[in-house]
Amino acid sequence: MTDAPEGKPPAFTRLKRLLKREDIEARAHAFEEDFKTQVAATRAQIDATNVKIEARTGRNLPLAILIGVGLGLALVFSIVFIKALFMIFAGALIGFTSFELASALRFAGRDVPRWPTVVAALATMPAAFYLHDQGKWLVTLGGIVFVALWRLAELAGETHRASPREVLADIAAGTLIQVYVPFLGSFAVLLAAQDGGEWWTLAFLLLVIAIDTGAYATGLAFGKHPMAPRISPKKTWEGFAGSVLAALIGGVLLAIFMIHEPWWFGLIFGAVIVFTATIGDLTESLIKRDLGIKDISTWLPGHGGFLDRLDSILPSAAAAYILFLIVK
Repeated sequence: MTDAPEGKPPAFTRLKRLLKREDIEARAHAFEEDFKTQVAATRAQIDATNVKIEARTGRNLPLAILIGVGLGLALVFSIVFIKALFMIFAGALIGFTSFELASALRFAGRDVPRWPTVVAALATMPAAFYLHDQGKWLVTLGGIVFVALWRLAELAGETHRASPREVLADIAAGTLIQVYVPFLGSFAVLLAAQDGGEWWTLAFLLLVIAIDTGAYATGLAFGKHPMAPRISPKKTWEGFAGSVLAALIGGVLLAIFMIHEPWWFGLIFGAVIVFTATIGDLTESLIKRDLGIKDISTWLPGHGGFLDRLDSILPSAAAAYILFLIVK
């Protein structure tokens, strides 16, 4: 018995099946090769697009989005569910930021005591959370004095000796860090500690993110006219227009649905925060320009350093707290 067609020998049937199997394998191999080629071409296109975006904006977009989302989720969880956890989260950010700015200043020639700077910065967070305004101001002043005295004490060692003028410049640099990073940053903790302040804190943070996103998107798509070429060459007036539009729309929505204020207050809220966010961004760009560096550090891939992410938030925290006091 055989299953060969009538009039066809078994050998012919086996040959036919073999050829059919080889044809299927050849097609599968061709499909696999075509798929690999398509994947490689798509990846090359994505890489080329990322290179163009990074060249224009100075960011690795995929990494920036991934890290930004991770930090954002941690921030939202801490501020909404456990206020004390937000104080710890904010303290960690402020501590890292103070350390990296002190390191950048040391790289530029300023002898700033790094660990005393971090200790003083961290002390500001619980002071703002538990002792509020008075404690925040006193601890900030104490931190400035602490870092200055530490620098003076270091003069006893040969490696830290310098002229009186250089020492005064070092103390001024240490004071700059305490005022710029922990003092301004602690306004966010101070605001969150108020009754209902967590929603105001979340609102102004979301507004800063919206402003940054609006400026980034419109600047990337339409940016042609530099806003401050000597300070930040990549910032454009088109990007600023996008940030203003995002601030006004976001301010109104957040005012109505999150902090329960009239729509017209949302316009004020958005206008104030877009002003402080832009000033903060330009201030940090000016610091980097004076130090001759692109990023304060490389701790956050796609973002630069912590200060590169907090530059718009720091002055905006103070502005949001003042608006809260005026309204409440």
